[in-house]
Amino acid sequence: MYIYHHWRGLKDKHKKIVVGLGNFDGLHIGHQQLISEIMAMAKEIGGTPTVFTFTPHPLAVLRPDSCPQLLLSQEAKQRRIESLGVEVLLLAPFDLEFARISPEYFISNVLHQELGVSGVVVGYNYTFGYRGQGTPALLEEQAARHNYRLRVVPPVVIDGQVVSSSMIRELMYKGDVENSAKFLGYYPFTEAQVVTGERRGGTLGFPTANLNIDNNLLVPANGVYAVHVDIAGETYLGVANIGVKPTFKGQVRNIEVHLLDFYQDLYGKNIRVKFIRRLREEKRFDTTSDLVKQIKQDIVQARLAAGCR
Repeated sequence: MYIYHHWRGLKDKHKKIVVGLGNFDGLHIGHQQLISEIMAMAKEIGGTPTVFTFTPHPLAVLRPDSCPQLLLSQEAKQRRIESLGVEVLLLAPFDLEFARISPEYFISNVLHQELGVSGVVVGYNYTFGYRGQGTPALLEEQAARHNYRLRVVPPVVIDGQVVSSSMIRELMYKGDVENSAKFLGYYPFTEAQVVTGERRGGTLGFPTANLNIDNNLLVPANGVYAVHVDIAGETYLGVANIGVKPTFKGQVRNIEVHLLDFYQDLYGKNIRVKFIRRLREEKRFDTTSDLVKQIKQDIVQARLAAGCR
């Protein structure tokens, strides 16, 4: 996949660009449907399937206090976009200057003059340009003038709910990773390097891999989860605690993962933790023996959650 941070002259590098526009935070089921429409149109006309999105998130520039935590890191989003067959990813830098351009300028100068788009695909509620004044209706109005096809993807509804990034965030804030997965199309996950912790888990008989939390990325609510952990192409079952370890009067929120049937050193390695099911909330125990007893019960529940005995 080709990755660009500008749009100048891309029509001369890639033929018949079919571009999907949006933030694509989380690459959820709705975004996947939009990308499938990009792929279908590109196949119809022999064009180049392309995604046009922004970095950073526009709200990080326009209203920093209101910018949501992201469901995926930029790197993870890029990998998922590529896995869906997209050939060109345009990561346009978003700043106040770009925020001031009119919707008409964006269509005529960016989409038409620089990208030479043959097709445009957007979601039903997509807005663009100065103060979000551009709409799918404007794209439809300008389509004939600038010689591109337009497809507007209707809302994707699952179990009576419209799939959206904001709805998935609300589920994640509650720790409802099972329903989050239903709307994402994959289990929510976090990726990080294993760091040195307090090594307390080992003294209790349950060594853990410790991960720092990037506050810009959304992880599920504090609690204990059954997880799958990807390490160097292999997947292992585990139990993860998200929180501050109240039994030991901790204050810094992090993720601790105990891998089942795994006995290797992970310090310094990058791992991916996929949250399968929330087992319970994080709680304080009066004694370490009470904590150990609960951890043993958590492990039994994690094995059941993963279909293991």
